[in-house]
Amino acid sequence: MDYLLDTNLIIIYSRESRIAKKIEDDYDLFDDKNSLAISVVTLGEIDAFIKKLGIGDKRKRRIEEVVSRLAKVSITTKEIIDRYGDIDAYSQGKLMQRKGNFSARNMGKNDIWIAATASVYDLTLLTTDKDFDHLKGEYLKLEYLDIEKYKD
Repeated sequence: MDYLLDTNLIIIYSRESRIAKKIEDDYDLFDDKNSLAISVVTLGEIDAFIKKLGIGDKRKRRIEEVVSRLAKVSITTKEIIDRYGDIDAYSQGKLMQRKGNFSARNMGKNDIWIAATASVYDLTLLTTDKDFDHLKGEYLKLEYLDIEKYKD
C-alpha cells in the first residue's frame, strides 16, 4: 500500500512502545511491500515537537531513524497549493463546486497541507486522529488507527 504517514505515527514509532509494535504487527508498515512517505510539513512538526518537549538524544536518533526510511514530499507544486485551497474552502463549507454533508470546520493549516499532499499523490493518509474524517472519499483515501485498540 502507498501511505502518507501523519505526524502522530512518527511520534508513536519514535517511542518504541508496545503500541508501535502492535501497529507494526497489524500493518507491517515498514515491509518492502509498502511505499511510505511524509509531507515536509511533518518534518517541521517533528522539529517543533522535539524543541518544545526537550526530547533527548536517544529519542531524536530514533525519530531520525524512522524518518530516514520515508520519502519526503514537498508542498511546492502548483497542484498541491491548489488542492490546499480546495480543501480549506471545502472544510469551511465555502467551496462552490463541492459541498460536504458536515458542519463547517477550521482545520489546522498543517493538516490541510498534509491532506493536500496525500490527495494529490493519491496516497492513503494513515493517522490516529479524526481531523481528516470529513475529507474521506472526497479528497482522501484515509485510514484511521484507533490508538485505544492498541492500549493494554
